[in-house]
Amino acid sequence: MTVTAPPGWRPAPLVMSPDGAYAARLAGGDGGWCPERWTLDGPEPYAVRLPGNQPEEPDSALVPLADGRVLIGRRADGRCHFSLLYPSGPETGELPLGAVDCERLTLLPAAPDGTRVYALAPRARDAATGLSGTALWLVCGGAFGPELVTVLPGPCSGGAWLDRQGRLLALDHTDGRGRTRAVTVDVRRGGGPTELLRIAEDSNDRLLLADPDSGLLMVRSDAPGEDRIGWAVLGSHRPVRFPEALREDGARMTPFAAQPGQVLVPEDCGVALRMTAAEGEWVAVWRPGERELRHVTPPRGWLSGAGRWTVEGELLLPFSTEAAPCGLSRLPALGSRREHGTGGELYGWGGGATARGTGAGPGGEQGRAAGQEAAEAAPGPGEGAPPAPVPAYLTQVSPNLYVTATAPRAAKPVPLQQAPLA
Repeated sequence: MTVTAPPGWRPAPLVMSPDGAYAARLAGGDGGWCPERWTLDGPEPYAVRLPGNQPEEPDSALVPLADGRVLIGRRADGRCHFSLLYPSGPETGELPLGAVDCERLTLLPAAPDGTRVYALAPRARDAATGLSGTALWLVCGGAFGPELVTVLPGPCSGGAWLDRQGRLLALDHTDGRGRTRAVTVDVRRGGGPTELLRIAEDSNDRLLLADPDSGLLMVRSDAPGEDRIGWAVLGSHRPVRFPEALREDGARMTPFAAQPGQVLVPEDCGVALRMTAAEGEWVAVWRPGERELRHVTPPRGWLSGAGRWTVEGELLLPFSTEAAPCGLSRLPALGSRREHGTGGELYGWGGGATARGTGAGPGGEQGRAAGQEAAEAAPGPGEGAPPAPVPAYLTQVSPNLYVTATAPRAAKPVPLQQAPLA
């Protein structure tokens, strides 16, 4: 029996732990929706299902922790209930954590230490101020169940960590005039938000992605006169820049992963973007120190928007097909031109990518057979072609690398009224 979702519903993407060792998603199959944990740091990736006493609701939220347990949030009786799931022999172990009185709650990415998870819960409109509020909860990692951290005025969304200690959390906050700005919250001390970005006096400035090592910030703002993607450096007084390579002409760009370990060199920090257009979806790679986007074919069955970089510059993209329900495609390291001494020439992906997947636990014959079949039947990003037809603004420069057809123009800086965390 194949489980079908309600009309218009889209499953939550595969969520990865901060170190990339584990991932989790809600998978459909015989008997209903079931949490599925992926292990990605071994010789071969494999998945383990964590069925409970009854099928999960299709909107249950999952967040994997660094120790392999999976946090699940379930809605019932007007409350959000939280538990930790983990394999326990043939059964699923479950540790209840408590509940929050809220009809709907949004789980945020796990803190960098992989032990704490926070959540945003909307609050009713305040009679005195006339504004609705947002409660920030610590729902996993506290001493006595869910703990209220602070209540922020107005609606909040997003969620990105600015430091490796997991203390500064960036959120997109909407004020009473309907203007959205990126703010920071100190989750250790609580209290009100501190403004992170103010590019122009009346601009809407959202944070899309943050890399704690290099300080690179990817933002979306209408300060240039239209909605554009730009970049800045945390704590820098330099202006936010909006490169022409990141102009969304014909494709929607969504940054989903940044290369770690690029301390003090944000210009060399690789950023992976999910490209969405009428022709389909694919992956693009960009670095602030370069002018072109590098368009790459994702593996067949790529779980859109999921992936991570290694410190060495390898891009890992998880995928799922019938032959390989749990697979991980590895794009060989792609450094900057400066690292490879290629000057103004384009440096492409070296060699072919590998795609490995299993349908059982590590070492099983079924898993090895499925992985071999996947490697043969589902080509890696270095072997296929991007979604057909190829968009007109892309030019092929190698079997698996595409760049924008138009000549790039200089980045357009927009001065910061207030530098990030200055």
